This record gives sequence, C-alpha cells and structure tokens, in this order.
Amino acid sequence: MSHIAIHNVYKTYRMGNTTITALDGLSLEIEAGEFAVVLGPSGSGKTTLLNILGGLESPDRGQVMIGKEDIAGLNNGKLTAYRRHKVGFVFQFFNLLPTLTALENVGLSADMCANGSYDPGEILERVGLGDRLDHYPGQLSGGQQQRVAVARALAKKPALVLADEPTGSLDVQTGIEVLRVMRELNRETKQTFVVVTHNSAIAQIADRVIRLGSGKVHSVMVNPTPFEPDEVDW
Repeated sequence: MSHIAIHNVYKTYRMGNTTITALDGLSLEIEAGEFAVVLGPSGSGKTTLLNILGGLESPDRGQVMIGKEDIAGLNNGKLTAYRRHKVGFVFQFFNLLPTLTALENVGLSADMCANGSYDPGEILERVGLGDRLDHYPGQLSGGQQQRVAVARALAKKPALVLADEPTGSLDVQTGIEVLRVMRELNRETKQTFVVVTHNSAIAQIADRVIRLGSGKVHSVMVNPTPFEPDEVDW
C-alpha cells in the first residue's frame, strides 16, 4: 500500500515565449489503500498530477512522498525502477499491444516486475475474461480491452494504481462494469487507486474526492459511505 503526501509542488511548461503553470504550489494527501478521484476541468492540472505521481514527469520543485520515498528527487534510472515495480497505469485508450493476446499483454507486465506478481490467467479470470485469454485486442470489445488494461496494471502487484479517464472512451454501462471491477480489486488488494476524470459522477464511488482548479486543490471531501457503481445515477 502507498500513502501519498504532496507538498508545495510546482510544474510549469514553456510554449514559445509563454510559461504555462500546470501545478501552482499544490499540496494534498491520500491515505494508503484509498480509492481517490481527482476532478477538474481541462487545464486544471489533473494529468500533470497523475504524470508526477507515476514518475513520468518530475516537478520543478516540491515534495512528492510515495510511502517513505520522495520521488521528486529520483534520477531517471530510479524513476524507471519506480514505474516498473511500484506503479500500475490504466489509460483511457487501453494501449494494449495488438500483436499479443490478452494473456500475453498481461504476462508482459507481470514479467517486468521482480517483486512478485499475480498469475496473468488468474487476474484475467478475476476481471471476467477467463474465456478470452487467447483473444487479441482487435477481437475484444472496448470494455473487454479496458478490463485487460486493468488486469495488466494490477498483475505486477503495484502499491499504486493510476487511472487516466479509464471510462472516457466507453459507453455508460461498460464504464460501470470497469469501475465495478476496479473498486472490487481496490478493496480486496488494498492497493491505492488514484483516478483522474472530468466525470463528477465517479466521485460518488470514491473514498476521497479532490477537486483541482488552476493547478491548486480547491476542495477535498472524504466520503465515509461511498456508493457502489450500480447505485450511481449516471
């Protein structure tokens, strides 16, 4: 499990002669094992925050504590090891390798981790794809591909799972099914989940809801009794 504590993080980008501030002294905390949802409009800093949590980018300054480690100060080699062994990514557009079967896509992720992993077939069975192990991504529906992506993210037993608009390219019912799987696995594995989305309905299933605006935290709500995905009015 990973406790997250971010303090006074800044991130800017240069576009020609213009400096764009993506994160402006952002501070937040997420407890280990929580299912946290980050909400905000385009340009609020959601994706930048997710990239920094995942070690894909480094802040200009500030502290990013994942467990007991400040990843803000890690070099490229250590960031690569951090991403490989401690983080699972779920993307909006699946990013599965088209020439590999569902089992092989998940197995590739599991094989990259030296700290132990779930059996690829078992984790695919857990997300309801036990009868699709030998299917290629092109033979699967969008919802099935996203469930493969969830299985791939979880296969290496990461302490932290990061999801960027995981239902953004799915229809409502399929999105509910994917969220149900993610929420169930979060509760069973006690892994920390951070889901970035613009869909405020997803906040109803979260333990913690963080709203961003202009690179800052506007509000934090801790939900003692989150809804199940099937209970939300989508």
